[in-house]
Amino acid sequence: MSLQDQIDKNKLPNHLAVIMDGNGRWAKQKGLFRNKGHEKGAKTVKAIVEACAEIDIPFLTLYAFSTENWNRPKLEIDLLMRLLVSSLKKELKTLQKNNIKLNVIGNIDSLPKKTIKELLDVIEKTKSNSRMTLTLALSYGSREEIIKTIKEISLKVKNNLISPENIDESVINSHLYTQNLPDVDLLIRTSGEQRISNFLLWQIAYAELYFTDILWPDYTKDNLFEAILNYQNRERRFGKTSDQLK
Repeated sequence: MSLQDQIDKNKLPNHLAVIMDGNGRWAKQKGLFRNKGHEKGAKTVKAIVEACAEIDIPFLTLYAFSTENWNRPKLEIDLLMRLLVSSLKKELKTLQKNNIKLNVIGNIDSLPKKTIKELLDVIEKTKSNSRMTLTLALSYGSREEIIKTIKEISLKVKNNLISPENIDESVINSHLYTQNLPDVDLLIRTSGEQRISNFLLWQIAYAELYFTDILWPDYTKDNLFEAILNYQNRERRFGKTSDQLK
């Protein structure tokens, strides 16, 4: 029986998030320039998105470019932006074929105008798709998101639009970039690093964390299915005891 066939469709993570790490190290190990790692990583993205659609995961969020990534060399940033634009153009047919809706979170205004234009174009063309929502986290940083949220809520309090006593989780959720997404159930990080790197800090409060040594360009559908099977064998208690769940 294949790994995919072993997956229980009734116990899938509703929202899967992935920190795609290891493109640069993959290229270095093979004596290649970093751009080759990013190009191979883009192919992995396509395979994993299709795999998630195949098993009917409703929400998939990929950490594509962080606020900290702006500190990388300009040549690499320019390459990543060009690769993003070309990938969006190339994969629009795949998104439509698989009934996948594209979504973006992050400080989008900081992206190059050409990148923004292509993103908005694909978002518009896929807005009616309903099989899965694919969210790209671009120029995204969770601390920046939380600061933005606090400022917006504070301004509403100042203008008497919100009472401080009424601020709860739902109010905070409604001001986050992820306001239209459910909390994360499973977070996967590749490349052996075991840290969150400023990704969805609020949204992963009760997520299951899964770390693998595999570099992102080498990550396969079966690796994804292994992570999901591992997730399905965990007991998610949300603060309760095992006896309460039974």
